[in-house]
Amino acid sequence: MAGWFELSKSSDGQFRFVLKAGNGETILTSELYKAKGSAENGVASVQANCGSDERYECKTSSAGKEFFNLKAANSQVIGTSQMYPSAAARDAGIASVKENGGTKTIKDNT
Repeated sequence: MAGWFELSKSSDGQFRFVLKAGNGETILTSELYKAKGSAENGVASVQANCGSDERYECKTSSAGKEFFNLKAANSQVIGTSQMYPSAAARDAGIASVKENGGTKTIKDNT
């Protein structure tokens, strides 16, 4: 089963998207946006940038967990992964974003 994007609205009226893998697991989460159109633009940016290795920034949290950011061509962060226990698990998360990020399926939960 292919992955999909979900658009949602927070309790304070802001918007975000998440990218879900085919198994339903969240693999990328956006920042909060004031406008729904901005969140939709973020989805388009993931679709355009997810296939490029140079767009992924691998990081380690202060707690020692591995994670990554997906960045646009202008170096702005489009989305952030969950925390992973190892670099290998993080790398598998990147592979999942590459595999699922091009999906055109968007579930609008706003």
